[in-house]
Amino acid sequence: MNNIVAIVIAIIVGIGLGILIAYTIIKKVISKKSERILKEANEEAELIKKERILQAKEKFLQLKSEHEKMIAEKNKTIAITENRLKQKEISHSQKQETLQRKQNEINHLQQLLTVQMETVKKKQTELDRIHKETQEQLENMSGISVEEAKKKLIESLREKAQSDAVLLIKDIVDEAKLSANLEAKKIVIKTIQRTAVEYTHENSVSVFNIDNEEIKGRIIGREGRNIRTLEAMTGVDIIIDDSPDAVLLSSFDPVRREIARLSLIKLVTDGRIHPARIEEIVAKTKRQIEQEINEVGKRTTIDLGIHGMNNELVRLVGKMKYRSSYGQNLLQHSKEVALLSATMAAELGLNAKLAKRAGLLHDIGKVPDNEPDLPHAELGAVLAEKYKEKAEIVNAIAAHHDEADMLYLIAPIVQACDAISGARPGARREVVEAYTKRLKDLEELALSYPGVVKTYAIQAGRELRVIVGAEKLNDEQANQLSLNLSKKIQNEMTYPGQIKITVIRETRAINYAK
Repeated sequence: MNNIVAIVIAIIVGIGLGILIAYTIIKKVISKKSERILKEANEEAELIKKERILQAKEKFLQLKSEHEKMIAEKNKTIAITENRLKQKEISHSQKQETLQRKQNEINHLQQLLTVQMETVKKKQTELDRIHKETQEQLENMSGISVEEAKKKLIESLREKAQSDAVLLIKDIVDEAKLSANLEAKKIVIKTIQRTAVEYTHENSVSVFNIDNEEIKGRIIGREGRNIRTLEAMTGVDIIIDDSPDAVLLSSFDPVRREIARLSLIKLVTDGRIHPARIEEIVAKTKRQIEQEINEVGKRTTIDLGIHGMNNELVRLVGKMKYRSSYGQNLLQHSKEVALLSATMAAELGLNAKLAKRAGLLHDIGKVPDNEPDLPHAELGAVLAEKYKEKAEIVNAIAAHHDEADMLYLIAPIVQACDAISGARPGARREVVEAYTKRLKDLEELALSYPGVVKTYAIQAGRELRVIVGAEKLNDEQANQLSLNLSKKIQNEMTYPGQIKITVIRETRAINYAK
């Protein structure tokens, strides 16, 4: 038993010693390994430190090199700038020396000039003295003063020059008038001969023929409702009972008459005539006429070779087809004026295209949709300016009835061609009795004023010339007479267009050589 206990104790003691020995051994091994790891870590840290130091040195050297390079460049720039400044200083000093030298030369020249001026003054004084003495001697010898001699010489030269100038001017004027008249006649005759058109008179009444009297009743409708609707829609007076087998359409507006005529044709052809159908047909016909107006305007500008015109002006040109002036179709008249203007401008060496454009548009003020209280020439100029036409064309339109000053050469050409077109035989129609009566009334109205000697109505009644006695009226009274006549004509007479009143007052000096 004691042996077993001793053995157990011995075993326990042995195990404890073994554990102690093992712990000691392990501790030594771990301590050695830790020392080795620490040593390796220290060595590695030392290597990293050396590398960082080397990198820092390299970076420092690089920065130092760059800094030194930058300082060297700045020093170089400073040196260059210093050299330039030195050169400028040298140049400036040289210029100052040159200026000083020139200033010295100028001062020297001024001194010389002063001396010469004094010498000249002395000589001039001496010459004046000699001239005065000579003049006094000549006056004593001739018996007249210098001023009197100058006056006599100037008067004799003036009389001779005036006489020669009057003769020369008279010869030049006579020759110019002769050649100008001949040349103008040639140009006008050639222009008229090269431009020929046919004329058709237009009335204020259109005739619509019907086959039988039954159609008249259908046109009138129950209690006249059809004809009232048609008149209200078209603005035309429809006269049915005056002529057998015919219906008269009366209106001063050709567009309205044409709309009414075409509408009646469509209604009679269709057979359905009642207010609703009339309104439908008239509306369609208005659109058709409007389309035709645009087509006529475009075709006219293309035929005349006029391009780039505003669409509204083109429409107004087409609308001229349905307007007349003294029985002359306005579109035909405007086309003729355009052709005449182009021909005349070409003969005179001017812009033929511009003249043709102005001739076509000269009466555009007669056909606007809204007609303000303006003369058609002034209204046409306003429209042309509104739609960006050139100033030459605007002035030609405004001045073709002398309502504005003619600022460009094509203005008198358009005015002359307008007169040529209206004055062609057969171009315009007017009852002879009414025409002569209007001219006679114009002349008698002017003759009723005191101081009037003679009166002449010219240019188809568009101008009234009044000759007054110079001893009876002065210039201010002549102006007042022109104003009074214009007002009286406006209030008492009916006339187309406008009338120009020209009061002429002249003084004649007559003597007889016996």
